[in-house]
Amino acid sequence: MLASINPLGERARRSRWWLTTMAYVIGSTAGGALLGAVARAVGSLTLSGLHDPARAVSIATACVVASCLDLAHRRVQLPSWHRQVNEDWLHRYRGWVYGLGFGFQLGLGVVTIVTTAAVYAVVVLAALVGSVSGGLVVGSVFGLARATPLLGLAGVRRPEQLRAMHRRLAAAAAPMRMATSSLLVMAGVGAW
Repeated sequence: MLASINPLGERARRSRWWLTTMAYVIGSTAGGALLGAVARAVGSLTLSGLHDPARAVSIATACVVASCLDLAHRRVQLPSWHRQVNEDWLHRYRGWVYGLGFGFQLGLGVVTIVTTAAVYAVVVLAALVGSVSGGLVVGSVFGLARATPLLGLAGVRRPEQLRAMHRRLAAAAAPMRMATSSLLVMAGVGAW
């Protein structure tokens, strides 16, 4: 996604990067909110008899299992769709339209390729929170977090800056996986 929506690409498509990005952030947050609300609704139907201690154990377990799966990412293949957002939209629609559409799909988390078990942990957390508004918050924060890396491209004005940014992102992948796993473990411990 970062390879597609950047100031250079938007300028070449005669779109405004800030508008496309704003639409992307809104779409991603809305997609995450929908994910959280649906997960909570399903959770309220299927997990209604779960008492607080069992809920806390379930949250802790989901976080720790997701962390372990992410740390073993090369040995464990997560269940996932094998689809991405439709890149034809980049040339078919205005920037704000594909920004909103791409963001929404990626904010949903599970309708494109899933590369981290943290996505599934978010679904479980949203299902287990105590209210639909809690599910909305969990999902919205997830969607917003999925969109924030795009903001790092704001200063890109030349192709070499874009290549440097991609190198930094690639170099940050392993440390970010470790940070995400650590946050999952802390959330699990906090729930316990």
